[in-house]
Amino acid sequence: MKKLVLPALLSAVLAACSSTGPEATSGAAVSDRSGAGVATVTAPGVSGSGIAALTDPNNILSKRNVFFDFDSYVIKAEAKPLVEAHGRFLAQNPQMKMLVQGNADERGSREYNLALGQKRADAVKQALLLLGAKEAQIESVSLGEEKPRCTEASEACYAQNRRGDMLYSGEF
Repeated sequence: MKKLVLPALLSAVLAACSSTGPEATSGAAVSDRSGAGVATVTAPGVSGSGIAALTDPNNILSKRNVFFDFDSYVIKAEAKPLVEAHGRFLAQNPQMKMLVQGNADERGSREYNLALGQKRADAVKQALLLLGAKEAQIESVSLGEEKPRCTEASEACYAQNRRGDMLYSGEF
């Protein structure tokens, strides 16, 4: 009798652990990054409406760069209004997608700069999420030192390369 109880109990536990969830689909998921079919919605506190605000040079949404101090991934106080505007815009336009590219200057090893660039991209992404954007809207990647804005060996040039770039659907 004892020999039958243990196998019966084990099979009951295993049967209870099995799931009858949805069938797995074959193939990779494909996301539409074309920006087609995007509605125009005004974000509170942002002048202009929808997509046009992203290209209007007089609108804060046309600015897409968050600059960082040397060896840091903390968003500076002067960049917070910019990040807040983009966070509100994403929250009001859930169909919009953003890619945040983290960059570093050429100082440091390639591995270090890739890691620092990722931390910078993640810092911008986290700030946008806290402001109402959804996780599915934002992707963060590191470019390290691979896409410099300036190539001179000066502190002013290095400062331009320590940044997080925010790109919307259709721009990447």
